[in-house]
Amino acid sequence: MQADSKSYDDINVTPMVDLYLVLLLIFIIMTTAGVQGVKVNLPRASTAPALGGPKSQAITINSEGKIFLNTIPVTVEELESRLAAIKAKTPEFPVVIKGDGLTQYQGIMNALDVVGRLGLTQIGLATQPPK
Repeated sequence: MQADSKSYDDINVTPMVDLYLVLLLIFIIMTTAGVQGVKVNLPRASTAPALGGPKSQAITINSEGKIFLNTIPVTVEELESRLAAIKAKTPEFPVVIKGDGLTQYQGIMNALDVVGRLGLTQIGLATQPPK
């Protein structure tokens, strides 16, 4: 009987802590969902590769610094004249530059310089995806 006459002076805070944790969780979820940006209707991409069609030209610089246009070895001057001839037939065509990882940077810069002098704007640099 004495247990019934005892007054309850302490407040049980466990349900209140649970409520705060749920509110904190809702707040975290809502703020991270809002950071992702505005929803828009994105356009569909075509299934064709962006720079890999039959009209594209590949400039390859191997580890020795030799330059190839598609599979034909060329010098910088020959590269410029052949690309100029292709540009005379087709004004806009994509160029993909592939440089070996061990090549000197100057060889790639020479190829980029030729492409820039000819005014070609569709340029891609081929890379490998990270492992």
